[in-house]
Amino acid sequence: MIGGMSSLPPPEPGDRPIGARIRELDALLGRARFVEVCVALLGGAERTAYVPELRYLTGHGWDDDDPVRDPAVWKDYWVRTWGARGLLHCWDDAATRPVVAGLADEHYRPAEMCLKVSAQHDVAGSGPGAALLTRHELPRVRANAVRTLGVVGDTEHADDVLALLDDPEEWVREHAARAYGRMATRLDLPPLDARHDR
Repeated sequence: MIGGMSSLPPPEPGDRPIGARIRELDALLGRARFVEVCVALLGGAERTAYVPELRYLTGHGWDDDDPVRDPAVWKDYWVRTWGARGLLHCWDDAATRPVVAGLADEHYRPAEMCLKVSAQHDVAGSGPGAALLTRHELPRVRANAVRTLGVVGDTEHADDVLALLDDPEEWVREHAARAYGRMATRLDLPPLDARHDR
């Protein structure tokens, strides 16, 4: 079925963590359909086609007068981000290619969420996209990119990680050092003190 599932019950009322709501949606839809919905949203699907599912994925009510329905208020990049966030909590390898593609999103929010998904689930093929994002203007994106490389990066990404040891932000440098440590263990690379006399 393409688009929303009209028979999907609304989420239980109450203030609950978004991860719990997402896992409820996964249980209601089944993993294959859940991933299909998230991938469609990550790919830029029209939000109004998935209102029942987005009530779970976002925590918003999505009533007729809810501003979240208005793309002028809640930009389309939020829809792509919500799709990726669903995959952060409930993963299947069927979403690998869309998540790798999402690393090149024009807006940083979906790209950053795809970095988080890649790091959480060791998404194959996400190394090159993460390496490019180590050069992003926002420190938070650089930090998530280098963290992701610690999990998925290969030997050719070591220099991208080492470059961030000189990042202007101390916490990004700390992420880079930890990421290189993980890579060195995984890939049998020289230890950090042998690469950088710091």
